[in-house]
Amino acid sequence: MRKLLLHPLAKPLLFAVALLPCATLLAAVLQHTLGPNPAETLIRSLGDWTLRFLCLTLAITPLRQWTNVAALARFRRMLGLFTAFYALLHFSSYAVFDMGLVWDDIVRDVAKRPFILVGTTALLLMLPLAATSFNRAVRWLGPARWQRLHRLVYAIALLAILHFFWMRAGKRNFGEVAVYGAIIAVLLGWRLYKATRGTRYFMKLGSQSAKG
Repeated sequence: MRKLLLHPLAKPLLFAVALLPCATLLAAVLQHTLGPNPAETLIRSLGDWTLRFLCLTLAITPLRQWTNVAALARFRRMLGLFTAFYALLHFSSYAVFDMGLVWDDIVRDVAKRPFILVGTTALLLMLPLAATSFNRAVRWLGPARWQRLHRLVYAIALLAILHFFWMRAGKRNFGEVAVYGAIIAVLLGWRLYKATRGTRYFMKLGSQSAKG
């Protein structure tokens, strides 16, 4: 597994696979095969892929810890950037096909509809993470500040699942919401568990030192 993940073609292959949903949707647009409401299908499909890539990005660290395969970490940045890429396409499709790219109407619609406001907030929080995902940004910000900034991904995940929930609430279709919610709950719950376990360890260590 480690050899496969470290293979020079591993990243190009992941890049090509991650572009497949975009290419498939583009082909469907050109061939007019998105169904009776192509704009809605396109917007929702791009939103679904954003959520999937967000889950994959969040899964890298737990999978690396569970499997003890450190090489998984080399794919986290690319998956995070593809999450931002699909999120931008999701919002852009809404702005162009639903709102005709009339920015006054877009701003009013975002402010009026909570589920769009939540989704837009998640996108805005995602942009600085994408912009600082490079090694030069880590050096410029410093590792500690960079890590604090990138913890915004937890808030983004919660906003994304809330956006998805509200979007599906209109049709009372909560099956997929439950699946994605469970995945995000496990991935964030694992991080919380690790963080609290580390805190308890250091508190115990401090207590022992004080007694000594």
